[in-house]
Amino acid sequence: MELSNLKPAVGSNKSKRRIGRGPGSGMGGTSTRGHKGAKSRSGYKKKVGFEGGQMPLQRRVPKFGFKNINRVEYKAINITTIEQLAANKNLDKVTVADLIQAGYVRKNQLVKILGVGTLSKKVDVEANAFSKKAEEIITAAGGTINKL
Repeated sequence: MELSNLKPAVGSNKSKRRIGRGPGSGMGGTSTRGHKGAKSRSGYKKKVGFEGGQMPLQRRVPKFGFKNINRVEYKAINITTIEQLAANKNLDKVTVADLIQAGYVRKNQLVKILGVGTLSKKVDVEANAFSKKAEEIITAAGGTINKL
């Protein structure tokens, strides 16, 4: 072993650059921070949403309206759809399961029957909600309403 053969132990050398340790490091002077400005100063912390003085996005986008957290959303099904389904599948009682199977409603959706159209035969309808006109049309045709 000679002085020319000496090497540091494996893993003992740090590969991290020594920033701000004078001109000999190759990163002296400004220490890679550039000249002037907040980012060059010590203690600089970037605020969340800060865009360099430009008006931040959360302040540019207009804020208006109201979102009711108690809103119940229904899938609207017209009487014409009930009429077609009852005629095609020869049903005298239309349930939510029938509407799901026919592809009109997804399994987790609530169903509301609306009064657009007419019924030619007696049909018993089962759903989560009914409009007043839909109730009148179904009962006038001799059918019954079953609210879930």
